[in-house]
Amino acid sequence: MEHQNSGLRAAGDPAQPDVPQRALPWWRVSPRSFLQLILIGFSLVAMPLIAVLIHSAVALDRLAAESRIAVRQSVSIAHASRELADDALNMERAARQSAILGDPALLEAYYNAHAQFERSLAELSRFDLDAGQRAQLAQLQYEEDQLYQRVKAAQGTGAALLAQGAGFSSLLDAADAFSANASRLIEQRVDALQATANHDREVVFWQVLALVPVVLALAAAFSRQIARPIRQIDLAIHRMGQGKLANPVTVSGPQDLRMLGARLDWLRRRLLGLEAQNTEFLQHVSHELKTPLTAIREGSDLLSSGVAGALSPQQARIAGILFDNSLRLQRQIEELLQYSALQNEKSALVKVKSRLVPLVEQVVDAWQLAIMNQSLHVERRVPDVIVECDEQKFRTIVDNLLSNAVRFSPQHSTILIQGEVNDGVLELVVADEGPGVGEADRQKVFEPFYQAKRPPHAAAGGTGLGLAIAREYALAHGGDLQLLQHEGSGARFCLRMPLNGNTHV
Repeated sequence: MEHQNSGLRAAGDPAQPDVPQRALPWWRVSPRSFLQLILIGFSLVAMPLIAVLIHSAVALDRLAAESRIAVRQSVSIAHASRELADDALNMERAARQSAILGDPALLEAYYNAHAQFERSLAELSRFDLDAGQRAQLAQLQYEEDQLYQRVKAAQGTGAALLAQGAGFSSLLDAADAFSANASRLIEQRVDALQATANHDREVVFWQVLALVPVVLALAAAFSRQIARPIRQIDLAIHRMGQGKLANPVTVSGPQDLRMLGARLDWLRRRLLGLEAQNTEFLQHVSHELKTPLTAIREGSDLLSSGVAGALSPQQARIAGILFDNSLRLQRQIEELLQYSALQNEKSALVKVKSRLVPLVEQVVDAWQLAIMNQSLHVERRVPDVIVECDEQKFRTIVDNLLSNAVRFSPQHSTILIQGEVNDGVLELVVADEGPGVGEADRQKVFEPFYQAKRPPHAAAGGTGLGLAIAREYALAHGGDLQLLQHEGSGARFCLRMPLNGNTHV
């Protein structure tokens, strides 16, 4: 035993689990830890959102900068345009006053206004004007320069100055036209900014709309990536809890979860080894008990039959008790051997076509003494059909169901064995009028070695393997054995099995 255990530890030490390392493409390389996988998934899901936020912030900042520049230029252009018109008006006023009053000194105000007009023209020329406005600005500069030359040539002569009135009127009209055109430019720039804002808003909207399925797809992909190893671990633990240890445990994903999967697989192999040792122990003990038990049974039978001499009534009663208990012990040992054979998959089916009624009658006859002892009535409603089965194992199924019913049935009650065929499937129900199976026991009644609480009138319990063996034999025949829900007292077990031995139900 110790040698086997040491071999198991050497073959599957959890400290150094065998995790196969294969060269994978970079897009299939798993993170080293589960936390790293979560962080990567969160980062990839959040990255598109962050990109849209950054793009929105950049677009908003660009729009704000353009708005500031446009507002500043618009205000400057509007102010310079007004000053341009005011300067033209001041020049006309100064020239008229000098002509009317005949005072050449008043032309100084004209020259000052002229200088201011040129400064306003220079300031306007620095702005981002369109071709039409620049043409207007050049025309204004030309007309004002021509007018200035004529005023300067008049040298303060009133008549000559008054003759320039038409020139001043034309200059004022041109200045007013430029100012009105500047106002239209401001409106155009405001409209352009509004269009840019609408465009950026639409871009952000469509980006967010396109981003929603991308984010959902990424979230779903990483949810599956995260949930897959968890499901694999959960499935492995569930299988191990049910005793299904044949399939190896394989966990994909981060390295730490793969290590956990390798340790679960080591635990599975360890449980397999322990189960094999347990089965071997049962086999050895059962076989070793059969020889002395046979001697005890035969000896007690000889004593009871008086072969060794006449016995007193008390001695005969003791010999009978010994014989009955030797039979009971033999039955329990046979159940252990049957269960051991099932666990090792050594119990092959030898199917033949047999009539159902004789098979059931043979089982009922075997229990006739116990039935009579408890004054029970067994009602049989079994159809006379041919069923393809292993006769010995089929009788074992019915025998275990009937023995369970006899053990838990009160005296003078009825046990019902009823069968019917539906779509080529035999449904055989064995029902009693006992206390039934409690809710706490329903999920465990088919587990090996499990024994429900017995009522006071029930016979002594067995090994707890009868129903487990019966269900395994039913599954081996392609059927199933179930505990039915029903109203009223008693337990109802239903064997469902294909008649032809091929259909799985």
